[in-house]
Amino acid sequence: GDGDFNRIPLSNEIVLKGHTKVVSALAVDHSGSRVLSGSYDYTVRMYDFQGMNSKLQSFRQLEPFEGHQVRSLSWSPTSDKFLCVTGSAQAKIYDRDGLTLGEFIKGDMYIRDLKNTKGHISGLTGGEWNPKSKETILTSSEDGSLRIWDVNDFKSQKQVIKPKLPRPARIPVTACAWDHVGKRIVGGIGDGSIQLWSIKAGWGSRPDIHIEKGHIDDITGLKFSTDGLILLSRSMDSTLKQLVFTGTSVERDGNSGGLICFFDRRKLELVSRVGISPTLSVIRCAWHPKINQVLATVGDKKEGGTHVLYDPSISQRGALVCVARAPRKKSVDDFEVQPVIHNPHALPLFRDQPTRKRQREKALKDPLKSHKPELPVTGPGFGGRVGTTKGSLLTQYLLKQGGMLKETWMEEDPREAILKYADAAAKDPKFIAPAYAATQPEPVFEKSDSEEEK
Repeated sequence: GDGDFNRIPLSNEIVLKGHTKVVSALAVDHSGSRVLSGSYDYTVRMYDFQGMNSKLQSFRQLEPFEGHQVRSLSWSPTSDKFLCVTGSAQAKIYDRDGLTLGEFIKGDMYIRDLKNTKGHISGLTGGEWNPKSKETILTSSEDGSLRIWDVNDFKSQKQVIKPKLPRPARIPVTACAWDHVGKRIVGGIGDGSIQLWSIKAGWGSRPDIHIEKGHIDDITGLKFSTDGLILLSRSMDSTLKQLVFTGTSVERDGNSGGLICFFDRRKLELVSRVGISPTLSVIRCAWHPKINQVLATVGDKKEGGTHVLYDPSISQRGALVCVARAPRKKSVDDFEVQPVIHNPHALPLFRDQPTRKRQREKALKDPLKSHKPELPVTGPGFGGRVGTTKGSLLTQYLLKQGGMLKETWMEEDPREAILKYADAAAKDPKFIAPAYAATQPEPVFEKSDSEEEK
């Protein structure tokens, strides 16, 4: 009913960051605890709401196929594995923790008939795990075919489906999907048509339903309704056919940013619209029923992120778990042992041997090794010599100048010299004395012999 629309969780938002380009693929596992995001930066990032604090960092980053954009991600029905589709011809299967289980074979591009190749021969455009069979996945490709695979056999697909075309040609299949019971597949074809096949005994490539002019541009997304009665399609031609909610792109001359729009499925009326980003387009979105949170991916050539919308009053777990887990503030009482750093190259044993040339230059600079004679003194003074007397040492020079350096020690009584400071020390104690002033006994100096004799 209409009351449903008040239940859209929109009051709060977090953003899962990390990608450096647009986030093009999104998958949330069935429990709503793990999020996969794939990007045009060639990587997949794995986020875990349970294990994440409010810094929202991914726990693992994968690069499925070097130099290929990530196009689609999909969890198996039991969420123990996921499918990763990139712009390469080979889809990959990973386990729940991101370890590679295998990649499907690439077909022989010199075989004319796609039915005879063992796999796709050019870039993939989409892929989805059968929601009811943990062995079966579906992929679509620029080579003009859809294929069904068994995940236990990476060497060849089980079925090749070639869409119906007005004349023989290789027209890419731009999107694909399963229905919710895993009994029908649908493909969005580059000629704007949407074709649907039911999987039953003896079925072939002839579609059961063929909507010829579905869209006038590439179909970017297909989805069945939960009850299987409605098929939704989304296209670059900016139209939605039978849509419940979708993301929008930033228009070149438009004045709105990337949005999520929610429509009433019976009347196809806009019910609610949410601005996600002022400057970035929304690419993928998902509304997860279990945690009741809406996820939307955004980005451009320089950045990408996944926005998670939730409402503390009606959403469960998911983002709520990690937002509560703010990182602990540092305390003044924190203590951490600084590790001892051993730098092996600082030891003479590992040091690079200096080259012969460097050794020679060094030896030339060393006056002993080079047997260099002392240079004559010139100028006002140099090297401990003072120039006025051409070669006399500083002390001799000062004595000669007359009374600049008094030799007083010969005339002075050593005892007098020490006692000279006793008065000063008593009146104005500077360093150690004040600390002991209260406890220290009075200093008593020995009387001079001559005084006693008197």
